[in-house]
Amino acid sequence: MIYDVSHRTTYRYSQPVSISHHVLHLSSRICPNQVCHRTALSLEPTPAICDQDQDFFGNPVAFVAFQDQHSELVIAARSVIEVQQAEVPEPGATVAWDTIPGGMARDRSSEALDAYQFAFDSPFTRFTADLEGYARRSFTPGRPVLEAALDLTTRIHSDFAYEGSATTISTPVDEVFRIRRGVCQDFAHLQIACLRSLGLPARYVSGYLLTRPHEGQERLIGADASHAWLSLWCPGVGWIDFDPTNDTIPRTEHITLAWGRDYGDVSPINGLMYGGGAHDVDVAVDVVPVAESRELAVADAGA
Repeated sequence: MIYDVSHRTTYRYSQPVSISHHVLHLSSRICPNQVCHRTALSLEPTPAICDQDQDFFGNPVAFVAFQDQHSELVIAARSVIEVQQAEVPEPGATVAWDTIPGGMARDRSSEALDAYQFAFDSPFTRFTADLEGYARRSFTPGRPVLEAALDLTTRIHSDFAYEGSATTISTPVDEVFRIRRGVCQDFAHLQIACLRSLGLPARYVSGYLLTRPHEGQERLIGADASHAWLSLWCPGVGWIDFDPTNDTIPRTEHITLAWGRDYGDVSPINGLMYGGGAHDVDVAVDVVPVAESRELAVADAGA
């Protein structure tokens, strides 16, 4: 599946901003089942500095600096991305989960060493005894790791309610566990914390999800949003994605932007500024299959 993806963020400030610096994770990374055919970044006003590179985790990243006074900032990214179906093994045929922590300590392969950094807690995924107890209900002794992870994914989906106003970016994962409500970012952090409490490597994935309108309704332009899920490292297989918000293993409708230890590593837009006062933020995201995008363009041209 090939997608035309656009992500536009507009900041409007009550007072002029004199200087601002930003780190952008808005360009999709190359993955085993994903190819970014092209991507473009558009900034208004024009930045004094715009450097593009890779971060510690290999994600495309842009560093931008604005040195002229401005009262509005527009950051837009547009990409054409192809996503292929990822192969997922039979859950019962994967290794027993409780062999993984000890096996990693003895494995000196580059893949295992890279995965090992994701086995420890991080600022957004600090685990507690309560989270470990919750995880162990799925991860019983000797259970195949993929089978156990799928069970945990389903339990989080069933036990926690999606409620956008229940949390903020700073809500601790143990508070999410207590109130049993949150959004995709919270549920990804929660499952990561549960897995890491058992010594299993899990990483946070930032990206987009293709959404479809209800039958008989038109698709709303700009109504999509960023999404978050997680990956678990399985020896002999590699990284396997899980989406607890939707109780699924991502296939071709999840588009990966970046991955890291948690949201703090891969926030789409992060930075600091001098001035600005109070400000409003508008975010518009579109994820459109290329064939549908062409049909819309033709229809617009004929209108």
